This record gives sequence, structure tokens and C-alpha cells, in this order.
Amino acid sequence: MAKGGRHLTQDSMSNTPPTPKGKVYLIGAGPGDPGLITLRGVECLRRADVVLYDYLANARILEHARRDAELICLGKHGRTRIWSQAEINAALVRLAGEGKVVARLKGGDPAVFARGAEEIETLVRADVAFEIVPGITAALAAGSYAGIPITHRDHASAVALVTGHENPDKQDSAIDYRALAAFPGTLVFYMGITTARSWTKDLLEAGKPSDTPVAIIRRCSSSDQQRVGCTLGEVVETLETQSIRPPAIIVVGEVSALADTFSWFEKRPLFGQRILVTRPQGQANKLCTILEELGAEAVVQPAIEISEPLDWQLVDKAIGTLREFDWLVFSSSNGVRYFIERLLATGSDVRALGSIKLAAIGPGTADELVRYHLNVDLQPSEFRAESLAAELAPLAEGKRFLLARASRGREVLADEITAAGGEVTQTVVYESIDVESPNDEIAGDLAAGRFHWVTVTSSAIARSLATMFGNNLKNACLASISPITSATLRECGFEPAVEAKEFTMAGLARAIEQAANGTETWT
Repeated sequence: MAKGGRHLTQDSMSNTPPTPKGKVYLIGAGPGDPGLITLRGVECLRRADVVLYDYLANARILEHARRDAELICLGKHGRTRIWSQAEINAALVRLAGEGKVVARLKGGDPAVFARGAEEIETLVRADVAFEIVPGITAALAAGSYAGIPITHRDHASAVALVTGHENPDKQDSAIDYRALAAFPGTLVFYMGITTARSWTKDLLEAGKPSDTPVAIIRRCSSSDQQRVGCTLGEVVETLETQSIRPPAIIVVGEVSALADTFSWFEKRPLFGQRILVTRPQGQANKLCTILEELGAEAVVQPAIEISEPLDWQLVDKAIGTLREFDWLVFSSSNGVRYFIERLLATGSDVRALGSIKLAAIGPGTADELVRYHLNVDLQPSEFRAESLAAELAPLAEGKRFLLARASRGREVLADEITAAGGEVTQTVVYESIDVESPNDEIAGDLAAGRFHWVTVTSSAIARSLATMFGNNLKNACLASISPITSATLRECGFEPAVEAKEFTMAGLARAIEQAANGTETWT
């Protein structure tokens, strides 16, 4: 025994540190809407070193992963090879054996027709630590999003979840269709599209009435959700004539007839619209949320990247002389965030601002200041540099202004304030650089006309988009946030379809909504 009562083990005497134990989180991503993942699912996803995700899991959910996490797609029908279950099992064990925290992101719920049991068995045999994080399974989501209460006091006091695609290695079916035909409630078939001819025949032969109401719900909770009503006897014909392909859920029972009355999801104003959001990574969420609330599918492809300056020296110098300025002017929320965070990083705090007055170009920038418990002294009625300069000009004579700005941008503010008699110091508090190339899949979708709208929220983004996509940018309607942005688009050879009247994310979404629904046009 060592001094102090410590036991020396083989590992403690070795110079080689023990390999850390990894862990696997089997996380239910829900059926499509990225907002349907649970808080626990997000929490575990943020811990992961590696994320293995199904193509059915909405890619927006991956935004919750760490920026340095390795993201591995397990294949997508028609685009990339789909991993076999054996390959997935082996990868989980290997990665956990390397000491990594692994998030296995599965569509729906891991324990409901998702082959989660096979992965769990593998992890148990390999003695790998794991946790199962439930998700919203497709049956529940499909009912709610299609306006079908799968239980109802008058029509269905029970629910049966049934696979339409059993293990092909089974000698005989384990499904008792006589029991299902007599079941006093709702039947929900998973993976039943390609096998519909078989299971509908078995149900009908077992005595289920052919006029039983049925709802076929494809891609539930997604912006392109499709709901088709028919009867049990018409299922096969309906699938064939309307070319309905997986993924889909089929709800069989009297409650299916309530869909037309209770439907809500498909009535949202931007339902069916697919919109490309081009703001920087980490800043697209606000616009995405607004668009998704209106029913659109928001896909993020940043056109520019935002980062800290290459050198903080000039910013630190400005911070050290803050008391010499009368006004601190912000033309973006990025400027606020990078400037204030640097102020705090230098060991100072907001008291260093003293009596300096604050100006912000618009409500988004002002809101960012409020996050640091700072209120603006001036905000123009129109949210653009010309308006901010016009309102500062009468106050400029003999005053000193510090402009916290991006590495590139227009000189309107500095020129106008200087012309009005003010003394201007500009300091670059963040870098703005173009994204050189887009995601291949997104580029392919734009080329094929699979986006209805592309949002353009700054001149820098407009120029970057023109370089990234070229004439393929004409395959979607362009939504511009302001006249300045519209002018830049025209300089690049592209005509915006709409322009926001209020130069904010909400104003941009409102312009798209009005145009998409024909309530207003702009040319």
C-alpha cells in the first residue's frame, strides 16, 4: 500500500493513461419538424463528439450539435448509399470504444419501428454505456399535424401501431389480422406504402369493412406534408394513382374522417413554400423560426461567415479611450456583440461607457444592446445607414463618434457625420467574409428549382450569392430586405421579386407571405 493508504494499480504505475469510456445516446429526432426534438435530446446532442444521423432527421436539428462535432449522414435514398444496420452497429461500438460521446439521431422515436432494439442489443453485448432519449413517434405527429385525434371518446378508445414491413427473415407473419379487424380503435400502419396491397387484403379478408375511413399522411410535420383521404378498399388505387411514396403513415379508423374539420397545419400561409435562408451560421435561427411559424420549410445556406477581427489591437485602443467619445454607433447586431464581448474580455464592463451616447441602426441592433442592459439614445425611423446618418448629422458638430463596424461595408455613416462637422473614428470589430462554395445538395436543389424563395438580407450576402450560385439564383424568387440590398442585387444582374417595407426579419417574412398569397405585389 502506498503512503496515505492509496492502492497502486497497474494503470496507476503505467505511463499510458487509461482510455476514456465513450457513451452512446440514442436520440429520437421526431418526425420532421425540427422543433419537435425534446429538450433532453438537444442537451445530449450538444455533448456529442460524433453525430450519426438518419436522412429522415431534419438537418436543422444538427444546429444544436457542437461546431467541432463530426457529423455523419447514414445515407439518403437516391443520393448516397444507405448504411446497413450492421455497419451502423459496428460504428457505434468502434466510436464509443475510442472514448467518444456518440449521438445516434433517429427519425421519430428510437424504440418504435426504428430498429433501435438491434442497436441497443449491440451496445449491451459490447458493454458500451448508452441512454435512450425518446422522441415523438410518427403516429402521434401524423395525427396531430393532419388534424386527426387518433383517440376519441366516441370513435376510438385504443390505438394499435402496426408495421407494414415485417422482418423478411420471418417464416410467418406475427400480425393477427383477425384481431386487428376487430380492434376497437385506430390502426396506424408504419412503412405500409410498398406493402399496401398485402396488408389491406389481409384486413379486408379478416372482416374489416371496406368503407372504413383512411388517411394517408406523407412527410408529416414537414412543410410539404401531404394528406390524402380515402377508404380501406381504395388505399391501393389511391397510392398508385397519386404516386404517393414513402415516408408515410396510414391511419385506419373512424377518426380519419375528422381530418377535414380539424386540419390546421396545412392552412398556414406559407405552407408548402421552401425557402433558402442565407444569413451567417448561428444568426439564421430568428428568420427560420418566423418562416417556419408561417408554415414554410427553412433551409440554411450561409452566404457569409462572421468572425472576430484578425487583430484586436485597434479595438482595444478604442476601448481604452472610450471616455473621449460622445457617441458610440452600431450598424449591426454583430457589431454590438463583438464590441461588448471584447470590452468584457479586457476586464472592463459596461461602466466603461460612462456618459457616452449609443446609436443603433434598427430594432435588431437595439435589442442586442438590451441583452447587455444598455438602451439606445437614438434609433432612426427607417432602419438603414442613410436614415441613421441623417438623424445624427444635426448632432454632429464638434462631437466625436466611434463607429463599431464590419471589415467591409459602405462608408455612408462616416462620410455623412464627417460632412456634418463630426469627428469619426472607425474600428473593425468583426470580419465578414464570403462563403466560397455552397453545400452540394443545396446547390443541386436550387439548380433544379426546388426552392421557392431565397432571402437576401444584406449587400454582402447579395454579392456572395451571385458568386456562389450564378444564374441558378434566378431559379427562385429573391426576397430583399431593403432598397440598398435590392440595388446591389440589380448590380449583380438579379431582380428581387419582393422587398421588405420594414427592414427587419419580420418585415422580410411578411413581404414573402403577402407575395405568396397574392395579397400584395412589389416590382
